[in-house]
Formats: sequence, C-alpha cells, structure tokens
Amino acid sequence: MEPEHMAGTHDPGPSQLDGLFEPKMIVRRRLLKFLAASPLVATPTVASAIASLLASAPGQALAQNYDVLRGSRRALGPDGIITAPGDALNVFEFEPAAKKAVLSQDAPAHWGYLESGVDGDVTRDANHTAYQRYSLRVKRLIDARKVDASIKIFGETWGSPIFICPVSSLGAYDPEAGVAVARAAGKRKHQMILSTVDNASIADANKAHGSPAWFQLYPTDDWVVTQALVNRAEASGTPVIVLTVDRQGGRNTEDLFRARRLDERDCTACHTPGFTNDVSRKANFFDIDVSKVTNLYGTGMTWEFVDRLRGIVKGKLLLKGIMTGDDASRALSHGVDGILVSNHGGRAEESGQATIGVLAEVVGAVDGRIPVLVDGGVRRGTDVLKALALGATAVGIGRPYVWGLASFGEAGVDRVLEILDAEFVTIMRQAGALNIKEITRGNVTSAL
Repeated sequence: MEPEHMAGTHDPGPSQLDGLFEPKMIVRRRLLKFLAASPLVATPTVASAIASLLASAPGQALAQNYDVLRGSRRALGPDGIITAPGDALNVFEFEPAAKKAVLSQDAPAHWGYLESGVDGDVTRDANHTAYQRYSLRVKRLIDARKVDASIKIFGETWGSPIFICPVSSLGAYDPEAGVAVARAAGKRKHQMILSTVDNASIADANKAHGSPAWFQLYPTDDWVVTQALVNRAEASGTPVIVLTVDRQGGRNTEDLFRARRLDERDCTACHTPGFTNDVSRKANFFDIDVSKVTNLYGTGMTWEFVDRLRGIVKGKLLLKGIMTGDDASRALSHGVDGILVSNHGGRAEESGQATIGVLAEVVGAVDGRIPVLVDGGVRRGTDVLKALALGATAVGIGRPYVWGLASFGEAGVDRVLEILDAEFVTIMRQAGALNIKEITRGNVTSAL
C-alpha cells in the first residue's frame, strides 16, 4: 500500500483526490520522501527539517514512515553518530563513535595512537585504497542458498576466514581489553591473535574465547624473557606463536605525537620511561624478570634468531610482517609454519606498499607449502574475498574491531564481526563461490 493511504482519519480518502489541491499535495509528499531517502541528505539538521515538512502535510503516518525511509534516523545522535552498535550499517560508522567515546575521556593521545600510521600515513591509507585496484567477477544462475564460510587451518576450524589482529594496550579503549574482544570473537567462531602487550593475559583471553587464541610475540632483547613468554603462552594452550618482525627500524608516528600535545593528563603512571616501568606492568609479563630488557621489539633479530625460536616453540610458528617473496622463500628454509603479510597497519614503515599489493608475490613464493595470511586496510566483506582470491588463507582486521570496542565494548566488536561476516557471505553468493575452496584467482581481476 502506498504511504499516502496508510494513515488514519486525517488522511484524505480517494474521493477527495479529484480536486486541484490534492494532486499538488501528493506531489509535495513524494518530493519530500525522495529527498528524505536521498544520500544527499547527510546532516541531522537537514533531515530534521524534512521530517517537519512531512509532519506538516496531511497524513501523520508520512512523518512516522520517514524513520523507515532514512534507516532509523532516531538511532543517530544529534551529531549524526550512531548511539548503539546495532545501528551501524558498516564498520566505518564505528570510527566516529569510537573517537567520540575516547575524546569524551579527555584522552586524545589514545585516539592518536589508534589512528596513527608513520610519517605522512601514506602506507596506512594505501592498505585500504589499494583494494580498489581489484574488481570481482560475478556469476549468475547459481543456487546460492547454502554458503559455507568456514575454513580449516592448522587443524582448527574457524567459522570465518576473518581473524582478529593483535593490537597493543586495548585497555585504553575498554577496561576488559582483550578479554572483551576474545568473547566476541569466540562467540562468532573467529580466531584472534593477542598482543604481547595487551592488558589482558593470554590465559584470560583463551578462557574468554572458549578455545586457545594465538599469541603475538614481541621477543624483547633478553632471550630469557623470550623463553618465558613462549612458555607462558604455550602452557595456556596457545597452539601458534606469531613473531612480529617488522619493528626493527623504529618509526615516526606523527599523528600520535601531535595528539600528545593536546593531552593534558598526567600519564606517568602508565608511560614512565624505561621498559621496567612501562611495558612490564602488562599481564603477560607478570612475575617475569625484565630487569635486563632495554628493547621490546628485538631490533637485533636476524634469521638466526628465527632458528633459535623455532627450536623452543613446540607448536606452530608464524612470521608477521613479511612483505616480499624473497623473505617468504627464506622463511620456508628456516622452518616457519606460516606467514602473515603485514606492515603493522601502516605503522611499521612508510614504504607506500599496500599488503594486498604484495600478497600475490608472497603466495607465489611459498607455492602452497604453508598458509599465507594477510592484514591491513580490510574494511569490507568484498576486501576479504579479494584477498582470498589472490591466495590468502585468512584475512585479519585491526582498527575496525578496536573502533567497535572503544565505542560499545564487547557488543561493538560483535557487531563489527557480524557486519563483515554478512558482507562476505553476500559477495560469496554473487561470486558463485559457495565455500572457501571455490574462491579462486578467477574471481578477481585488475580494475585498471
């Protein structure tokens, strides 16, 4: 039924529409409805004005129907930002909500840390925009009612190829830190990698997840501490150690430094200079002697260090931060079980190289002998399918789930994963790939 005829006694009946006034009224209504549904109406002020005009027209149901036309306008605050996780239409809508939440705590440095790349943020931004260089080929007349998005890796079955990347110090965005993320990920059967320096311990994350999470390793420059961290993670049931190898050169996080200028808090309780006073307070370092540590990242690491680590890791060992086929081939010769193509979310080096852009090179170098995972700039389900089509085994997300965590806690993380899962399954149907194995290089082509 047309909206003009859905209201009650105040609406004109069909017999009244024969006059000169009534057709003009209907035209007016339709024009206002068109404007209300248009993406050009982007501000609450304009939207409110249209709602008032609709309400002034005969038929109060039109004003009520406006909320439906505009996608639950009332779910947005006066600043146009979502007020509940279920109101988000895509993961991008969590970013302003997260910024609002963090800045409401007078913590601009925390926001600067999350958003910062290095130097001019060229690599950070390239990670996402590079996905536009690829298009997806779609198929028609395929029964796509049943889609299986699960994958199996290292004997584990995940409900989705989308996994949670390690992000340090999640306690800056929610008191439960990695525990809240683990619960959300576990509920939807997504795997997660917990950062060495998250506020939550790997044991607590594993318990919250419902099955063992993976452990990202910053080895420090003290081998005794490296051994202690690996032993702690494996004793908790963690099957995979993910060694980060992209932080050896230092970094210039200008956005963070700029935000610190605006931060008027006394941050010395958490950020006193020196390793012992700073990172050692994190849960995974509890009761470990770090008095000899001067560097968290192990900037002196070489391939010989990988050999030494391989000798003590009982489970699987991944290298996180590989960006060339040459390094991928070398990783194979050193007994690595998998590779995570990553530039630390554009926070490691200002190379301008997007991870999706080097993925095929790395995949080709390992030639199916070990899994190749990728992260960096993933914001849509279509991004996930493109990465899988180019050879990735699984695809990681970082900032989007932290936006969800910062704005709405566990529920925000859950909604981010729900959105990405739904988008991914939708594009699987369009691509005619009803399971992960059916996603191939033929699904993707260059957009240039």
